[in-house]
Amino acid sequence: MPNLLRVGVVGCGAFGRNHARVYRDLAREAAENIEFAGVADADFDRAQAVAKEFGTRAFRSVDELIAAGAHAVSVAVPTVAHLEVARQLMQSGVDVLIEKPLASTVAEADELIAIAERNGRIAQTGHLERFNPAIRATIPLITQPMFFEVHRLSVFTPRSLDIDVVLDLMIHDLDVVLSFVKSPIKEIRAVGLPILSPKVDIANVRMEFESGGVANFTASRVSTERIRKLRFFQPHQYVSIDYSRQDVLVLSVEEMTPDPAGIDPFNPASVAASAFPGITPHKPKVEQQEPLRAELSSFLRAVRERSTPEVTLHDGRRALAAAMQIVQAITEHSRHARLSELSR
Repeated sequence: MPNLLRVGVVGCGAFGRNHARVYRDLAREAAENIEFAGVADADFDRAQAVAKEFGTRAFRSVDELIAAGAHAVSVAVPTVAHLEVARQLMQSGVDVLIEKPLASTVAEADELIAIAERNGRIAQTGHLERFNPAIRATIPLITQPMFFEVHRLSVFTPRSLDIDVVLDLMIHDLDVVLSFVKSPIKEIRAVGLPILSPKVDIANVRMEFESGGVANFTASRVSTERIRKLRFFQPHQYVSIDYSRQDVLVLSVEEMTPDPAGIDPFNPASVAASAFPGITPHKPKVEQQEPLRAELSSFLRAVRERSTPEVTLHDGRRALAAAMQIVQAITEHSRHARLSELSR
């Protein structure tokens, strides 16, 4: 078929399985003109299980998936293997979507960017929340966000314990806030603790930007409840986003010009009433959609059109660099507070 796009997945863990599910669904829609070429994993039994579940082929290696004619592939292997796998794919002429975090280090992220540019590949970072309908509905509202409060809390699972909570969970919100603020980071203060794993499981961060804006982040994977919320203030407006509910609430403050003739200057209540602003609640229309489907559709559209992805590798590098700064700040705080001595 002309313009048939063959897609695949490398890595059949929790993330890879979800990518496989969405690719299967897209391939079933004739208008998409997509063929699900297959999934690959070093654990061939796991690859076979995912392939059977979603009606595709299982491969033992990246080489086999490339040989099957894949044009575009999701890289959903552990973070430490992102560079190796994505390099092999891009050097073989395959476009890639690389799950977050983009790489294990900023240097590796830089290498991925260089490989993509050198080989003329479309390469997207898998920052899923950028495709959350609530985030998309909020973008047109942004003027000058100055103060953020962000909470991302999850119950403990054995997933992603190879990285700490900053790179596992908080990085979602770092990417979103950085895309909203569009200002360099001026200062970071952070504290974090390992609770149920050897890595940091709960962290709190205060980030100040060159623009004067401030963001407070809290991320936990040892909570008793699941919370995904981002709230921010900008001149005359408060915006509250619930990622899970795909919901946005906006409170706008309308400045009212008082009529001097109607004010009794000797009556404080009269003065206050005349100057009190009106507060107007508003809920922007949010088109409900699965973020992963929106993300993969966006990636495949960029592949077909040879256009810049909505979330570039540079975006992924920026979020990773911020996360690494936070990890370093947590390490310095732990050393200063002698937390390792208290845990003995």
